[in-house]
Amino acid sequence: MGTRGWTVRTMEIGQHAMALALTVISCIRAIDRGASPLAAIAVSIVFLAWYGLGAVRAARSGAIVLAKWWLLVLAVAWLCTLLVSAEFIWIAFVLWLLAGHLFSLRIAVVFTALTYIATVVAPLAHYGAVGTASIIGSLIGAVFALGLSRGYIELLREGRRREELLQSLEQAHQNLLDLQDELALTQRHAGEIQERTRVSRDIHDTIAQEISSIRLIAHAEVDRTTDKHASQVLRQVEDLAAQSSRDVRRIIAALAPAELEDGALTAAIRRLLTRLEDDTSITGRVEVDETLPSLPAEVEVALLRTAQSALANVRQHSRASRVMVSLMDLDGSIRMDIVDDGVGMADPDSRQRESESGFGLDFIGSRMRELGGELVIETTPGSGFAISATLPNNPTLSSRQNHLGEDGDVEGQRTQGDSA
Repeated sequence: MGTRGWTVRTMEIGQHAMALALTVISCIRAIDRGASPLAAIAVSIVFLAWYGLGAVRAARSGAIVLAKWWLLVLAVAWLCTLLVSAEFIWIAFVLWLLAGHLFSLRIAVVFTALTYIATVVAPLAHYGAVGTASIIGSLIGAVFALGLSRGYIELLREGRRREELLQSLEQAHQNLLDLQDELALTQRHAGEIQERTRVSRDIHDTIAQEISSIRLIAHAEVDRTTDKHASQVLRQVEDLAAQSSRDVRRIIAALAPAELEDGALTAAIRRLLTRLEDDTSITGRVEVDETLPSLPAEVEVALLRTAQSALANVRQHSRASRVMVSLMDLDGSIRMDIVDDGVGMADPDSRQRESESGFGLDFIGSRMRELGGELVIETTPGSGFAISATLPNNPTLSSRQNHLGEDGDVEGQRTQGDSA
């Protein structure tokens, strides 16, 4: 049990012990002042029984509405004890404490005032007079009990806020660690892609060209030689070179498009959505254009951070059931849309920012502007939330598939020239 839980439990036990002690003392004083012992004991048992029943039910259910009705009935039971003896006015202190806990401040003040009046009227009814000390003492007790209970509530609220802030900090720290893992994986994957690209281009620019040259020379010499054996050997060399050229093209094709089959950015977003589905009831889906080009590492990192921030907002604020992430190639730029079916908001530009949150969209927009892109937000209350992040693609980078297609065309032209 934590410090806050231990404190709450201790104060509850103290309150129960106070209720028992005040009831017993009031019963003894009532009997001593001439009240019927049977009646005094009976009303004391009824009061304590109802108090104990409410304490047990409150601990099990925690229903505030039932607790309020329980306190009202408890107040009626207390009024019944006052009919037996005015000495039971001491129990009012417990009622004032409970009123401050369960009721709003306005209702608690009214409840306290009414019960305070009862503590003044009861001695008048039984003894025909009430002392000034009793009036002032009851008033001080009522004010003190109400102030103590309200201060206790504020203390609990402050403790709860601190716990929530601590949980938010822990969640933010965990999100940062997860993001660092995603970034490390993305950068490692990007490095693998760049290395595969370099190897495929080196093979194309060296071995593939040399094999094509060998085939071209062999084909040319076949027509010039008159030696049948030499002609046969040259045709075999030409055929082997043609077969080797086809094999090299297959190797280049196997190396180059690997990131399109399992792109680092796409795989990272899929993992974010999988984690979101595992932690919440939100269903995620990702769609990627088949023509999506290979992206520089800084663009992939920016889009990944944007997706991570946006999905964190979906998790915490949207109350959505579905979210979709799409990546699109717009001929010179890359656009990522993240759309959910949650509660939305009225005006994102004038949204209220708290001290520890509310800056995610600002950071996303700033990141987009730093890379020459833009962020567009579309939302209305009750109609979901959508963001569209657009970044310019590096003009020196092209789709790996297009690059392979050009290589294939060049190779094909050379093959046709060799065969002509």
